[in-house]
Amino acid sequence: MPNLTGALERTEHNPAQTAPLSPKAVEALAHALPHFPLVQAVAEYETAAVHAAQLAGLAESGRMSDLDARSLADAEDVMAAARSVLAKAGQLDLIGGA
Repeated sequence: MPNLTGALERTEHNPAQTAPLSPKAVEALAHALPHFPLVQAVAEYETAAVHAAQLAGLAESGRMSDLDARSLADAEDVMAAARSVLAKAGQLDLIGGA
């Protein structure tokens, strides 16, 4: 049987052992970081829109439960929040809006 004494300590992440980013990587990261909120907002909007469309079909069929109705309302809230982020950035075109 192998001796695992101290194995956890040896495998834990130690920030002091992490190599620093190269100047080129730092520059690329600095350029990309401002776009992350927009990318996140688009992803959230698109995911919620698909979910809302699926639930709208249930509503039209008359088979929507209270839980489904709440889920639809939540999806619409997520869409509205994401739309607000994109509107403030002047990027509604990313979700097909004007």
